[in-house]
Amino acid sequence: MLSLFSFRKAPLSKYSINDYRQLRNKPTTMFSRRKFLSNSTLASLTVLFGASQTSCAQSDDEKVQNLSSNGSNKPLVISTWNHGIAANVAAWEILENGGSALDAVEKGVRVTEGDPKISSVGYGGTPDRDGAVTLDACIMDSMGNCGSVCFLEHIKHPISVARKVMEETPHVILAGEGALQFALSQGFEKEDLLTESSKKAWEKWTEKKNYAPIINVENHDTIGMLAMDENNNISGACTTSGLGYKMKGRVGDSPIIGAGLFVDNEVGGAVATGLGEAVLKSVGSFLIVELMRNGMTPQEACDEAINRIIKKQGYKDFQIGYLAINKNGEVGASSIHKGFNYALHTRDENRLIDSKYLATD
Repeated sequence: MLSLFSFRKAPLSKYSINDYRQLRNKPTTMFSRRKFLSNSTLASLTVLFGASQTSCAQSDDEKVQNLSSNGSNKPLVISTWNHGIAANVAAWEILENGGSALDAVEKGVRVTEGDPKISSVGYGGTPDRDGAVTLDACIMDSMGNCGSVCFLEHIKHPISVARKVMEETPHVILAGEGALQFALSQGFEKEDLLTESSKKAWEKWTEKKNYAPIINVENHDTIGMLAMDENNNISGACTTSGLGYKMKGRVGDSPIIGAGLFVDNEVGGAVATGLGEAVLKSVGSFLIVELMRNGMTPQEACDEAINRIIKKQGYKDFQIGYLAINKNGEVGASSIHKGFNYALHTRDENRLIDSKYLATD
């Protein structure tokens, strides 16, 4: 039985926009998600946008309220997990200068892809069970154009390759060796993406080869990002190294349009993070956008998508988180379990927010 939730206000983050700009070169130093979850002050961070944007706290006796902005905070950018803070800064540099949402999301997630300290995305990502780092990414613009790469090795920025697929080919998805050949033909450099720390962790894993993912720990924590620019256009990006120690060739939801990411500029956009198999089974991001098309707020749509997973797929051993925005600049976020957080950048602040969660046991 699902419980109801309440929203409470808490002190705003002490960090200013100028502070966050310094994070681009040290994106994980100040905002370790493990530290975030263990810090009682940061774990209760909340946000007030206009009169209604707040974060969520569990409660059995109070009504759920929408987690949404008042629609005046445009442009805006929103992204998953604490590594979204630094990614948002890069995206905002595009948006505040009148740039496009498409350019913003690409530039934003490239920060995360290039950070070797983040073990779930790009360079330094956790390898598959054979020790190979394989990357998935997709991008989608306000015109409905999209591009994707799956099972891509040796390229640090798969999101930029995905954009090239969208703009330079008649296709939507390129995979494996074909994706690598295309990337090299477009001038991308071949690199070794397995860092020393990721290699050591993989070698330790091979001692027992016990696959037991831990909820909310960086083994499949995609960065998904949505942006709305000054022209009210929405674009999105999603990029990951996938499930840690996965089977060779495994592809999750992140590069699949409609699962890990979907944008309809008439309605809004949604992104997913967490266990990709569960998102794929429900076509989660497309579902959220369609629910918004039919009148739901972003928060209501995210909640409904999470509830469908809980009812049909079980939920105790994995995490899923969704983010969504609509054309009014309203924001929604929901997850199965406590622990999912996201970063929201508006004209005023770049803030980390605890998502609402729906599982009670």
